[in-house]
Amino acid sequence: MASTDDEGGLFDTVVADADWIASGIRRFVLRAHGGATLPAFAPGSHVPVVTPGGALRRYSLCNAPEDGDRYEIAVKREPGGRGGSVAMTDRLAVGDRLRIGAPRNEFALAPRATRFLFVAGGIGITPILSMVRHLATGARGAFRLVYLTRDASCTPFADVLAASGIAPFVTLHHDGGDPERAFDLWPLLEKPTSAHVYCCGPRPLMDAVRDMSGHWPPGAVHFESFGVDAATRARDVPFDVVLARSGRTFHVPSGRSILEVLRDAGVPVRSSCEAGSCGSCRTGLVSGDVEHRDFVLGAAEHGSQIMVCCSRARSGALVLDL
Repeated sequence: MASTDDEGGLFDTVVADADWIASGIRRFVLRAHGGATLPAFAPGSHVPVVTPGGALRRYSLCNAPEDGDRYEIAVKREPGGRGGSVAMTDRLAVGDRLRIGAPRNEFALAPRATRFLFVAGGIGITPILSMVRHLATGARGAFRLVYLTRDASCTPFADVLAASGIAPFVTLHHDGGDPERAFDLWPLLEKPTSAHVYCCGPRPLMDAVRDMSGHWPPGAVHFESFGVDAATRARDVPFDVVLARSGRTFHVPSGRSILEVLRDAGVPVRSSCEAGSCGSCRTGLVSGDVEHRDFVLGAAEHGSQIMVCCSRARSGALVLDL
């Protein structure tokens, strides 16, 4: 088993392979340093990664858990992001060491489900690919994947999805960036079935799936978010957070989350995904005008709850039940 350090549970891997698999998307194959055994993982898992620039980011594992001798991740280069993806795609080379943490999973296959509908957009294929590869081994259940991209050049893992054991269950749709050519998901979601729905991709796609599946049974629709995109972060405004129980006030600048500010101040708040899809950081909201950016809370909860890892104030101050 790969040994971890005492602070943060991180361990060394080695980049065994790296290649560009689509426009702006680079795949990395990681193996344990020194021939150790990598920790096992389940489909839908991600690993925290210390990028070459020192930032901590999380990337979904793309390979099936049956391929336990390696981890496979794919990184989309985001020039307008916070720098982690650029450091990964531009600076990481075969033979380099990469420090990572053990796999975590907030997007797991429902244990009793036997039917699955996957909806992926762009780089959102990464966690779903692990699931599809796993199910294609005959592990359990039937699945269908709808994979939406702009064009062939923006479609990572097209070769994997064309494999004989997977291709019959895949619908690959290119819209060319034209909304008029968008794939119509409504026929798949209009009538709830026994399937569990898993969606990962750009915010508009996940918002659309959430809107169209609101009448499905609770717990049957699952989302994986990679966090707030650069365009949304560009709208950030600074604001203050007041802790109702202690009266303490903290300033949250643009570019930082409430969770980060509270954590730095030693205020304990549970968290896990830090992308608005797991619900771990759910916090009571006393007052304030919130821009909700998560995929957990329903409209009825917006006035009393907030996910502090991603949501922010539109203006003024927020008062939290902390």
